[in-house]
Amino acid sequence: MASLPTYPWRLAPEGLATYRQLRTAGLRPGGQPVVAQLERRRYRRRPLVAYLYRVDRAKPVRPMTPAKWAALAKANAARRTCPACRTDAGYCIPASLGMCVTCAYPEEPCHP
Repeated sequence: MASLPTYPWRLAPEGLATYRQLRTAGLRPGGQPVVAQLERRRYRRRPLVAYLYRVDRAKPVRPMTPAKWAALAKANAARRTCPACRTDAGYCIPASLGMCVTCAYPEEPCHP
């Protein structure tokens, strides 16, 4: 199997973009294979690698449907609901606590 062409960081040729760059432009790879990679060397660690796709073969991002918007809203509401007091905390519950800050630290005052 042939290896991918590798370019130094920030020196990719015109017409190639990373996944994030495609998303910023409102595009997606659309099933095309990776055509090259960027490599950024790091001191005493493995290099960072970013895969490149052809921009001319990229497809537009699929729009969100009403069902997807509803599912996303429901998931975000679940992340904000405290399992201990069952109220909307107004922020995503930290996984490290497993409950809202008020329930996790009931003896500490909110404002000093």
